[in-house]
Amino acid sequence: ESFQRCEADCTQNVVHRVYSVKNSSFLFYLNYSNKWKRQPQHLSGLEIIRDLCEGKLEGGEIGSTEITFTPGKIKGGTHIADTKTAGSVCLLMQVAMPCVLFAASPSELHLKGGTNAEMAPQIDYTVMVFKPIVEKFNFTFNCDIKKRGYYPQGGGEVVVQMSPVKVLSPINLTERGTVTKIYGRAFVAGALPIKLAKDMAAAAVRCIRKEIRDLYINIQPVREPDDQAFGTGSGIIVVAETSTGCLLAGSSLGKRGKNSDKVGIEAAEILLRNLKHGGTVDDSLQDQLIIFMALAKGVSRVKSGPITLHTQTAIHFAEQLTKAKFTVTKLEEEVPSKDTYIIECQGMGMINPNL
Repeated sequence: ESFQRCEADCTQNVVHRVYSVKNSSFLFYLNYSNKWKRQPQHLSGLEIIRDLCEGKLEGGEIGSTEITFTPGKIKGGTHIADTKTAGSVCLLMQVAMPCVLFAASPSELHLKGGTNAEMAPQIDYTVMVFKPIVEKFNFTFNCDIKKRGYYPQGGGEVVVQMSPVKVLSPINLTERGTVTKIYGRAFVAGALPIKLAKDMAAAAVRCIRKEIRDLYINIQPVREPDDQAFGTGSGIIVVAETSTGCLLAGSSLGKRGKNSDKVGIEAAEILLRNLKHGGTVDDSLQDQLIIFMALAKGVSRVKSGPITLHTQTAIHFAEQLTKAKFTVTKLEEEVPSKDTYIIECQGMGMINPNL
């Protein structure tokens, strides 16, 4: 996890540099052991940033531990990023989205790789949870899943369409409300039978029922159409929606030798853990909001559970590379066992010079 965060942060650092300074070069060192070197999906992320801002990237080879990046003007148009592996298209989207929001014209991103990959948000999470929440920053985007791709081949493709904005609005996510809906999808693709999806869904429902008894739980078992999926894969996502519009989720992926019941229970337990802390976001969304809070004009506030390592690191680099200022305050008045915090950010107020 630490390696994944390190690599992701290097890429996010480059994103921050696109905003903070133009026409200056920056050198990034990656202190990896020989076991961990830059992977294809990380290089794809760096390359799409380079292309989006007409920048220059030196040292961007597989396995390199040093890069030099020179940003230019962010432009719109059509851009393609292909990991050529099962590397996550969702991580590519995370990297590209803050850039295209401040482009000169609308953008269409063709992102190729894994749609449901380990160590990354599933595309279902991105569409069902990340999208409706991040759009509270006053922008919208369309995410069209052309084909799903799984480990190890990848082969998935997602097309993202976005228009630029003048400025991002701050968000205030501090009221959890009560859980009003629980829903989700359990999927199989390729050679796997639909029974596995049904087993995952049933196991998740049984697990949630032990804690929440008064709500209908609607988890749909799905077999992905053969022409809309490449390779074989399985997984589940379960989402809880609250009376104030909060969305929290738990997800898990199947793999060879992993019992389908265990996959469903794993997703359910993650959801229940996120519901117990009393925050308005789950531990997967927490760090994904940091860069948007940093870029927004005004003060954003988010109530969360325990601050993850991902979030701590994202805050550190956002403050190092922009004028945004974060404070994290433990809510002492809350039930102590809930370990609840307020993440507050005075955003840098990035203004799109092209609009």
